[in-house]
Amino acid sequence: MVDRYVLDTSALIAFVQNEPGAETVGKILRRAEEKTATVFISFITLAELYYIIWQEEGESAAKELIVLVKSLPISIIESQERVTLFAGRLKAKFRLSLADAFVAATALIITGVLIHKDPELEQVNKLMTTEPLPFKSKKNKTA
Repeated sequence: MVDRYVLDTSALIAFVQNEPGAETVGKILRRAEEKTATVFISFITLAELYYIIWQEEGESAAKELIVLVKSLPISIIESQERVTLFAGRLKAKFRLSLADAFVAATALIITGVLIHKDPELEQVNKLMTTEPLPFKSKKNKTA
């Protein structure tokens, strides 16, 4: 049986920005190239990637990242009623952002391991298999 993975936006950002956890995501993507794993992202992940990178690095970098992601061995799960209703259910039951609810719903529906760096997604680990990557440390803000 081929393993199935769903990459959260945070996992993809870790990969492209070579943050802690990038190696794990890279191994999963290599397995997808070798056809020993299947990798998915939610449609909403593209929007998150686009706006986050645009805000951090500009529009050109955001467009380049989308082209890169679409060249990877990743299938995009588009919005559909079943995913939308699962996302609504998760949003109602847990303190998740709407985007995280869609990502988690995608992982539930395709029965994939959810790869993430988002402490918020730890809430759903009783519903599905999750593999958290090293979380970003909170930076101390001083005035």
